[in-house]
Amino acid sequence: MKSLRHIIIHIAAAVFLMTAIVSCIPRFTFTGTSINYDVTKTIQIDKIANRAPYGWAPMEAMFNNKLQDKYVNQTRLKLVKRGGDLHIAGEITAYEQYNKGVTGEGYSSQVQLKLTVNIRFNNTQKNQQWERQFSATTQYDSNQQLSAVQERLVDEMINDITDQIFNATVSDW
Repeated sequence: MKSLRHIIIHIAAAVFLMTAIVSCIPRFTFTGTSINYDVTKTIQIDKIANRAPYGWAPMEAMFNNKLQDKYVNQTRLKLVKRGGDLHIAGEITAYEQYNKGVTGEGYSSQVQLKLTVNIRFNNTQKNQQWERQFSATTQYDSNQQLSAVQERLVDEMINDITDQIFNATVSDW
C-alpha cells in the first residue's frame, strides 16, 4: 500500500512539474504577427474597388477575396462589417503594361505588368493610422496573348501585394 501511495505522489509531482515547464515555454506564431489578441479582436476590411483606368474585371473580386482570406487564415481576428479594431480600406489605382525587352529587330520581347493598390490602415487600439501604396510587377513573353496568361499573372501580383499589406499591418517583419 505504501509503495502505491509513493508512486501516485511521484506521478502527481511529475505531472505538476511538466505543467509548470510547459506553461513557461514562449509561444511563437509562424505567421510573424505581432497582434495582442487580448486587446485586438476584430478586423474590418472594406471592399477594395478597382479604380484603375485600365483593368481586368475579375481582378477586384480576386483581390478582395485574397486579402480577406489572408487575415482570416493567418490570424485569430474576427472579420466584421464595421467598427473593427483594425480597419483596412483602399482602391486599386493602376493596372498597367509596359514593353520591357526589345528584340534585335526592334520588336517587344517581354511585357511587364504592374498592379498598384492604395491602402488606408487604422489601428484603433494603438492609435496608429497611415496611407500607403503597394505595387507588384511580373513579366510575360510578348509572343503570348495577355488573355492567355492574365489570370495567373494577376494572381501572382495579388499574392505579393496582400503579403505586403499583411506584413505592414500586423507583422514584425
